[in-house]
Amino acid sequence: MSEHKVHPDHTHTHGTQCGHVSVEHDGHTDYLHDGHLHSVHGDHVDEHALTVAGTNPASSSHACQSHDASHSHRSGCGHEAVPHGDHTDFLVAEHLHHPHSGHCDDHGVIRSQ
Repeated sequence: MSEHKVHPDHTHTHGTQCGHVSVEHDGHTDYLHDGHLHSVHGDHVDEHALTVAGTNPASSSHACQSHDASHSHRSGCGHEAVPHGDHTDFLVAEHLHHPHSGHCDDHGVIRSQ
């Protein structure tokens, strides 16, 4: 049995009509909710993070044209926060943007709905 991190006291029911962005992740669907990646698991919700590997690397140069160069990614900036490895990225036009030294690194594409 693998260990997993349970999100405590989570009363919201995630599903196709719940209003949260869904993300295809490791063969299942997770839901972006307040900077967390939630996975419904039986009678509770697990906390997930995207793995740093393959299509979601830890760093890559990125000439972003999806937002103004002066835009600063942070909580409340208008883009969904996405846990990725040991850090947080932001979802912009199906790309993970990671703020870094005054620019955005591209941490890959994710499939969202």
